[in-house]
Amino acid sequence: MQFQVSNSPFNHEQAELLNNLLPSLTENQKVWLSGYLAASLSVSNPDTASVSVVATEPDAKTISKEVTILYGSQTGNAQGLADKAARMLKDKGFHVTISSMSDYKVNQLKKVENLLIFVSTHGEGDPPDNTISFHEFLHGRRASRLDDLRFSVLALGDSSYEFFCETGKQFDIRLEELGATRLFPRMDCDLDYDEPAAEWLEGVVSSLRTVQGNLIAPANEQIAPIGENTYSRTNPFKAEVLENINLNGRGSNKETRHLELSLEGSGLTFEPGDSIGIYPQNDSALVDMLLHELNWNPEEMVKVNKQGDLLPFREALIASFEITVLTKSLLEQAARISANEDLKSLVLPGNEEKLKKYREGRDLLDVVRDYGSWGESAQEFVSILRKMPARLYSIASSLSAYPDEVHLTIGAVRYESHGRERKGVCSILCADRLQPGDKLPVYIQHNQNFKQPVDENTPIIMIGPGTGVAPFRSFIQEREETEARGKTWLFFGDQHFVTDFLYQTEWQKWLETGALTKMDVAFSRDTDEKVYVQNRMTEQSGELFQWLQDGAALYICGDEKNMAHDVHHTLIEIIEKEGRMSHADAQAYLDEMQQNKRYQRDVY
Repeated sequence: MQFQVSNSPFNHEQAELLNNLLPSLTENQKVWLSGYLAASLSVSNPDTASVSVVATEPDAKTISKEVTILYGSQTGNAQGLADKAARMLKDKGFHVTISSMSDYKVNQLKKVENLLIFVSTHGEGDPPDNTISFHEFLHGRRASRLDDLRFSVLALGDSSYEFFCETGKQFDIRLEELGATRLFPRMDCDLDYDEPAAEWLEGVVSSLRTVQGNLIAPANEQIAPIGENTYSRTNPFKAEVLENINLNGRGSNKETRHLELSLEGSGLTFEPGDSIGIYPQNDSALVDMLLHELNWNPEEMVKVNKQGDLLPFREALIASFEITVLTKSLLEQAARISANEDLKSLVLPGNEEKLKKYREGRDLLDVVRDYGSWGESAQEFVSILRKMPARLYSIASSLSAYPDEVHLTIGAVRYESHGRERKGVCSILCADRLQPGDKLPVYIQHNQNFKQPVDENTPIIMIGPGTGVAPFRSFIQEREETEARGKTWLFFGDQHFVTDFLYQTEWQKWLETGALTKMDVAFSRDTDEKVYVQNRMTEQSGELFQWLQDGAALYICGDEKNMAHDVHHTLIEIIEKEGRMSHADAQAYLDEMQQNKRYQRDVY
């Protein structure tokens, strides 16, 4: 078959390229390409569809219907997407094996033909806790060649961090280095991941459908977005505020809100260790300051999503877009459509450190004041903004103890930066503007990586300073309701005993009833020398190690960069000292606890 310019929709150059390519393709390649193009057109408008093809060696080998899905997840997003993808693939006739990376036997990898990886990036480019062992194996010398493996990676991340989707990128590169072939290009997803995840899965399924030159399912079959029909991340429930009180005493340097929300009529359920996502709104005062710097009509209608929904410009800035966090991607896009040469210079290659420093502690108002607006309309201005992401908070109550309710513990974020007062979007909404009777859009974020032991007799050790104590209130409430008999030990810390002992009367009651066996507290500003939870752990090192030897599960919740890091190293020191082990053996002891789900962290 030859394409002629006169009888085809292609120009002369395109026809020549096609005529050179088509005779060189195998039948299997032609079938794959036809299915892939048909699937890509079902994702978007035919006039705007874009196709990315990763070159592979010609291979007429039958593609297996066996699919292995591995996930690495810290908060549950990657696992949730993996579970939904597994259900969808099973419905389409594929034979699916799904596993956490921490549970997967790495020696099975050589037998796998089709591998899908769902993985988030944690902290500053780190793999999630339940990914570490698999990540180390794959990047170590013991990893073998994987020439028969086909794979694709869905990477989740937050573009406000420097190492965006770093773990997913590392897996993608390493699998290629080991000889594996991509089924479909890696997709890097920001906080608003639902649509790109669905697009990626569409491409993966299109590639998997080819079996001996035939299609498993029609190539033009539309795949629904990865989601649920019930209340969820993409369809949040409007929860009524029942209580909103300040837990800190008068004179405290902190403000910690205890929020009680009604879930009545939602059908939403959760377990201790799960989180709740809240979609907040920006402070209208900040939006008005931004509008004052811009030249567009606040009532001009702008599109706020791909479905074409419209809102007035001001309302869209309040409810639909993130304006308090600057990402590298945002500034690069702004520079492309801005006339400001200084902004264009800021994002040039080689200026990474300067760009990183500029982003710290600044928001959209700063950019507009420093470099002016961009675009020729309000619509073009908002077109590069990220959607308002949900904020996740550890649930502080048990559904058994408080049916149809969910409780949260939220620390108000206030600080000064670059001459202006800054406020946390969600925390200050809760602290300053949220009243009983108001409603919040919420969803449940299930997290299987932070769960109490199945055996209720297993002792548990909980380490949660400040708002990190929230999930442990849920743990103890649940254990009281179920009359669990295992011993419980809580380490709690904050600044001052008098003003900052969160839920003090509840802990005292549980100590009296026995639901809480033991509690150690550290109040860092009450003594000349600052005392933290890790100091209390060291003081109790002998008993703490004995609990670990007796099979206790250990949980950490709170700040990852400082507290969780320090606690982790303190644990190694305690195990090394009390167990009379080398540093390497103590690290291996803790690694084994993590592998056996006896060491779990909910850190941020």
